[in-house]
Amino acid sequence: MAKRPRKPTAPLLIDDTAPLKSGRVRKRDPKQPELPFDPMPDRIEPCLAKLVAKPPHGDEWSYELKWDGYRLAVHIETNGVRIITRGGHDWTHRFPGIEAAARTFMPITMILDGEAVVLNEQGIADFGRLQN
Repeated sequence: MAKRPRKPTAPLLIDDTAPLKSGRVRKRDPKQPELPFDPMPDRIEPCLAKLVAKPPHGDEWSYELKWDGYRLAVHIETNGVRIITRGGHDWTHRFPGIEAAARTFMPITMILDGEAVVLNEQGIADFGRLQN
């Protein structure tokens, strides 16, 4: 029986002018008291595009263009790589190229949040090709 995907969590930041706050910190695993960092989360809320008239300006801002693709979180851990969709589905098997590239970062642990796209001959994102 297939595992039911988790219900997405609430967005990390409701008011985009408020400072970021961390969530609850889990207790360390008593079997690993020397672990230098807290365990990786099972899932992170992806950064989503926000429609604005023009990009923000100033040194404190960073932005990316809106691509027509799938928003993914690539979880790279010592025991493997997982590629999680915005809806919480594990699609590692659907992105073998991304999985292989992510494995080159191992054994470092990290979560990469980004957009998977396929470009056509003119260099424009083609969602139909990505779906195929």
